[in-house]
Amino acid sequence: MTLPLTPPLLPQLARSRTSLPEGDDWAYEPKFDGFRAIAFVDGGDVVLQSRNGKPLGRYFPEVLASFPAGRYVLDGEVVAASFDTLGQRIHPARSRVERLAVETPARFIAFDLLAEGDTVLLDRSYDERRAALEALALEGVELTPVVRAAADAQGWLQDEEGVIAKETAAPYRPGERVGMVKIKRVRTIDAVVLGWRPGKAERTVGALILGLHGPDGRLREVGHSSGFTAKQKRELVDELAPYETGEHGSGGPSRWSAGRDLEWVALRPELVVEVTFDHVSDGRIRHGAKVQRWRTDKAPADCTTDQLES
Repeated sequence: MTLPLTPPLLPQLARSRTSLPEGDDWAYEPKFDGFRAIAFVDGGDVVLQSRNGKPLGRYFPEVLASFPAGRYVLDGEVVAASFDTLGQRIHPARSRVERLAVETPARFIAFDLLAEGDTVLLDRSYDERRAALEALALEGVELTPVVRAAADAQGWLQDEEGVIAKETAAPYRPGERVGMVKIKRVRTIDAVVLGWRPGKAERTVGALILGLHGPDGRLREVGHSSGFTAKQKRELVDELAPYETGEHGSGGPSRWSAGRDLEWVALRPELVVEVTFDHVSDGRIRHGAKVQRWRTDKAPADCTTDQLES
C-alpha cells in the first residue's frame, strides 16, 4: 500500500463516564455494539484491521467489498444484527464465513477519517476530520450520526448501547484514551435467582445465576451477577443456604452454561433481585450484572424475558 498510514494502527480509545459531558466543545455519537475496525483503502486494495492491530478482513468479505475505490483510511465499527452474530464469523472455515456473510451480513459504520490521499489528518481537530469525512462522500459507506447538544444525545442512552462524546477541538491520538469519553447505557431488570457459583475464596459466593420466565412460562438462565464486596460474598453463603435444593455440580459441564466447567449450587426459584446491566445479546446478559437490591415485594413469576426487550 502507498497510503501515508499503514497497518497496524491502534484506534483512539475512550475513557468511561457515568454521565454525558455538556458544552459547546463536545460532539456526540451513538455507541455501537460491534467490532472496532480501521479500514485502509488504496485503490481497489482494502485492509480491515481490528482494534488490537490484527487482520479482520477475511472474516467479513462483504464488508471489504463495500468500500469504493480510493485512497483513504477510516476509523469505524463493524456491526451486524447482534454481537453474537459477529462472534460466529471469527471462524477458520472459509465456507462458513462465506455462508454467514450472506445469511447475516455485517456492515461498516464510519466515524472518523484518518487520512485522505497523501494527507494525514491525525493532528487536525475532530470538527475538521468530521467535515472532511462528510465531504469525501463515499458511496455505500455509512456514517455514524452526530449531534452537537447533550440533550439531543440522551435518546441513545435508552435506544442504543450508549453515547461516545468527543472533544471537538481534539486531535486523533492512536492508542490513547484522550479526547473522547463513553457513557454506556445502563438498564435495570428484576430477575429470579436460580443458583450461585462459589468465589475464589473458600465459603464465598462469587456470582448469582439469574433467570427469567419466557413467553411459554418456562424459567431460563439469562446471565449472572458479580461485583459483591468481600463481606457480602461471605454472608451470602449462609443467607442462601435455606433455599438450596441439594442439587449442585463441580468439574463437569455446567447446567447453566453449556460446555463450560463451572461449579454451581442450585436454589429454589423464590428469590428476586433487581440488577443493572449494559449489554444484551441473543436474549442473554452479555456482561455481568450488578445486584442493586433484593425484591421481596415481587413475585418470581413476574420476572419475564420481555424486560430484556425494553
